[in-house]
Amino acid sequence: MYRYFIKLGFVGTRYHGWQVQDNASTVQQQLTEAIGIILNDQIQLTGCGRTDAGVHAKKFYAHFDYSRCLYHEDRMKLKYRLNSLLPDDIVSLDILPVLQDAHARFSAISRTYFYNINLIKDPFCSGFSYRVFGQLDIELMNRGAELLMACHDFSSFAKNHSNVKTNICDLQFARWEGNEEHLTFTVTANRFLRNMVRAMVGTLLDLGKGTIDLATLQEIVDKQCRSSAGYSVPASGLFLSEVIYPSTIFLHTGNEG
Repeated sequence: MYRYFIKLGFVGTRYHGWQVQDNASTVQQQLTEAIGIILNDQIQLTGCGRTDAGVHAKKFYAHFDYSRCLYHEDRMKLKYRLNSLLPDDIVSLDILPVLQDAHARFSAISRTYFYNINLIKDPFCSGFSYRVFGQLDIELMNRGAELLMACHDFSSFAKNHSNVKTNICDLQFARWEGNEEHLTFTVTANRFLRNMVRAMVGTLLDLGKGTIDLATLQEIVDKQCRSSAGYSVPASGLFLSEVIYPSTIFLHTGNEG
C-alpha cells in the first residue's frame, strides 16, 4: 500500500465541518465520494482535524492509502479530475506522496488559524468575517493574547464533552493586526481543542470592549471552566490557514515506490 496526502481548501459555509455525519453534508463526504469514483475503489480519508460547521480552510490535509503507486503524472491527473467533480467551494490543491506511517493529524507539528473581524459595514466581508460594533482596545487585546501564550491548560476555552485526553496546548503565536476597519487574529499552536479559537476570540473581544480586564482574563484561565470565558464568535470568520509537517515525511521524487 502507498500513502498520500491530499492538500485542499474549502469554504465551509455549506458544510457541517470536515468529518462525515449522518444526515449532514460534510467536506469529507464530498471528497470521499469524488475520489472513490475516480479511483474506482473504497477510499478511507483521515483529516488533519475536525473543523466546526461553517469554518473555512485555506489549507487542509487528509491522507489515504492506495494499492497502486501514483507517479507524478498520475497525481496531477487525479488532482484535476477531483476538481472537475468537487463542488465549487472545495478545491484539490495537491496530491503528495508520504511515508507509510505519516498521519495527516498526528504527524502535524503546528496549525495556524486566523479570525477576521470587520468594524465597519462591508458587504465583501459577508460570510468570511464577524461584524463587531463599538471601539476596541487593540493594544490591550494583544496583551491578553500574550497572557494566553503563557497558558498551557485551555480548558476554559474548550467545548465541553469533547472526549479528548488532555486540554494542554502549546500556543506558539497569538496576535491581533489590522486597522480601524478590519482586524485579524492569528494564532499558532501544536494542537487546538474544539471551539478553542472562537472562544478565545470572544473572550479577547470582551477584553477589548472593556467588559473584562487582564486580571479577570487570568482568573478565567485559572478556573479551567468553559462557562467562565467569553462567548464563542461565529464560525464564518474562522480559517485554518496552515498545517506544518516535518519535511522528512514527504517523498520528493516523481517516481517513488
